[in-house]
Amino acid sequence: MSEQRFEAAMRRALELAANGPARGINPRVGCVLLSPAGDVLAEGWHRGAGTPHAEVDALTKLPDGATRGATAVVTLEPCNHTGRTGPCSEALIAAGITHVVFAVADPGERSRGGAERLRAAGVEVTPGVLEDEVEGFLADWLFAVRHDRPFTTLKWASSLDGRTAAADGTSRWITGPAARERVHEQRAAHDAILVGTGTLLADDPSLTARTADGRLREQQPVPVVLGVREVPEGAAVRRHPQPLIELKTRELAAGLHELQQRGIRSLYVEAGPTLASALVTAGLVDEFEIYLAPTLIGGPRTALADLGVGSIDEQRRLELGSVERLGDDLLITARPLGPHSASPSRLAAEAE
Repeated sequence: MSEQRFEAAMRRALELAANGPARGINPRVGCVLLSPAGDVLAEGWHRGAGTPHAEVDALTKLPDGATRGATAVVTLEPCNHTGRTGPCSEALIAAGITHVVFAVADPGERSRGGAERLRAAGVEVTPGVLEDEVEGFLADWLFAVRHDRPFTTLKWASSLDGRTAAADGTSRWITGPAARERVHEQRAAHDAILVGTGTLLADDPSLTARTADGRLREQQPVPVVLGVREVPEGAAVRRHPQPLIELKTRELAAGLHELQQRGIRSLYVEAGPTLASALVTAGLVDEFEIYLAPTLIGGPRTALADLGVGSIDEQRRLELGSVERLGDDLLITARPLGPHSASPSRLAAEAE
């Protein structure tokens, strides 16, 4: 069968994968089963945790024996572990599949190894077909699995002199309507939004994603509060349409790992200077979104506190991604450089 036929089937599998849920612990995966002549026998995709994986979904659409000698084209390497469902590698072997084509290797510590299992059973395996396209499609999930934490974006809005509030703590509004609307778009685009208990107790934020006229957007981030202090029963975040996650820890890496285990792939942080600085110092920020307003405030209310930079040689350099004008304000997107960089961009996961 030609490489072009495999690529066409992989693009179809990618289309099928897009039908699955974009959020959650499991990846979106699509599968196309081809006859020895290259005709499509069946298609499948994964519909979320606890449901059949894409390969099994496709296999169950055919009678027993219909897949003998067939080729399975799958966006992700077939899994090799038993969770809520059985190993897809074993299902393909049992169905008589003789060739498996996949795009991206499974990075999961428990689920990887499907290709080796298939080869051991005499199945021909072709990896890497349209790998770059599928890597981009699965970027958030791949990053979360490879790094044991969500891709983390730190956002703040400040004056040109780097102040996020006046001396009395008031901060509404430093930026204008266009910038604020973009923030709510970004909230909706992420799986979860994180603040510390200090910000929660001081500002009582709702952590919702809203439209310009104040209505709730269809997609809402999961609200997350990190810290050992209690969230008051009457806090606005307890009325959030998504259930609140409370991370009762000061261990940042452990807290982010817990979020990854809960299926959070992308995290939007709107924290005060203490938590924001701790995340930066720990190397846990993958992207910065900095909204700058053409105003001067002065005073002590800075976006970041101590980062452990004792000399200019220790400064934390950033790579400028983009600068966008939003009304009178600027949005600067940047990423860490050097040892503090985990990913070249939000849309492309780091290669192993």
